[in-house]
Amino acid sequence: MMRDNLRILLPLGFFIFIGFIIYLADTADHNFAFRLIGHIPYGDKLMHGFLYGVMALLLNYGLKFKAYRFLGFNMQIGAMAVLVFATIEEMSQYWIASRTFDLLDLLADFVGVILFSLIKWGKR
Repeated sequence: MMRDNLRILLPLGFFIFIGFIIYLADTADHNFAFRLIGHIPYGDKLMHGFLYGVMALLLNYGLKFKAYRFLGFNMQIGAMAVLVFATIEEMSQYWIASRTFDLLDLLADFVGVILFSLIKWGKR
């Protein structure tokens, strides 16, 4: 029972956290965390990869690492969902005055999702 709750709560909680970060970025609320990451070389790209990678890992866990054959690859459903979300979120920045589309951010998202999708924690 507890494991089933975690499979729902972990990805949902992290998605809400990511949503809050996106909201702060969209409203140009560059708080302490944004400034700190800005002082780390490639900090923005590292955080993109890390955050979207963790989101993919948690969603894959929530979906019990179910996979689907796509373009000749066995892709986890959670990873594909996060890749779609990341692409839409990054492209939406064209229309948000306080944001700018950055193809390298999107690339970092993809790298993070792919790397974290190699982890199959809890899978037997």
